[in-house]
Amino acid sequence: MEWEQLEYFQTLAREQHVTRAAQILSITQPALSRSIARLESQIGTPLFDRQGRTIKLNKYGELLLKRVDIILKEFEEGKNEIQSLLDPDKGEISLGFLHTLGTAIVPKIIGAFKDKYPQVRFHLKQNHSNWLLDNLQSGDLDLCLLSSFPLESNLAWTPLWQEELYLFFPKNHPLANQESITLEEVAEEPFILMEEGYALRVTIDSIFDQVGIQPNIMFEGEEVTTIAGFVGAGMGISILPDVKSLDQMKIAKVRISSPKCERTIGIASMEGKFLSPIAEKFMQHIVDHFR
Repeated sequence: MEWEQLEYFQTLAREQHVTRAAQILSITQPALSRSIARLESQIGTPLFDRQGRTIKLNKYGELLLKRVDIILKEFEEGKNEIQSLLDPDKGEISLGFLHTLGTAIVPKIIGAFKDKYPQVRFHLKQNHSNWLLDNLQSGDLDLCLLSSFPLESNLAWTPLWQEELYLFFPKNHPLANQESITLEEVAEEPFILMEEGYALRVTIDSIFDQVGIQPNIMFEGEEVTTIAGFVGAGMGISILPDVKSLDQMKIAKVRISSPKCERTIGIASMEGKFLSPIAEKFMQHIVDHFR
């Protein structure tokens, strides 16, 4: 079996169209067909169902594709590891981070690092904690900036800084002009919060539990900006970090005097996963920045 056969099979399996796959691979259609036929002969079964010009992966092909994806991914990672060791100041870093960190913090960190290592490339993903953790565990991300969260045992998490959480009111709310307020004073208010399971919601639920409040939740959202929009529309109040990108024309931020409301932001990585030298340097750069 030749290495190219696996690449050809993977491409055809994804495209399920011989002409397109051949164009992507820069080979002729007959050459691609011969390669797949040899692979099927070696495996001992057809991998595609063919009807005229239509080609579709069958159950045997689907099973093989899962293995081929792993083989080719491992090979690519091995090649990247070797290349990064040969040139430790270059390479690509895949970083995931929370939406709330994308306005100022992440650009500032990356900008300072690029000043030192101008040839480094960043692959950036912005999403909620659950998504970030899934992609960290799958290997699609090297590092993640996210809030404290119940982590799996195969993940390492280093705390970096504390981020204060505030009450946000509609501008015309009677308490919107207060300098500070206790959570007990708004216990009966309608709340708009992140959906259950999100890291910010886990933190907020813990804060409510501390003071024995069962919040009256009117709406649960997936995005901080969506929640802020509902607050601005007068649908309720919320507890959020001080996100600079929020439109504060219709909302007012008030400090919570009691209990202490904050979340911890840290950097997460996979235990035992190879990090390229440049990714290791970037992680240390982040830790040093907040120390």
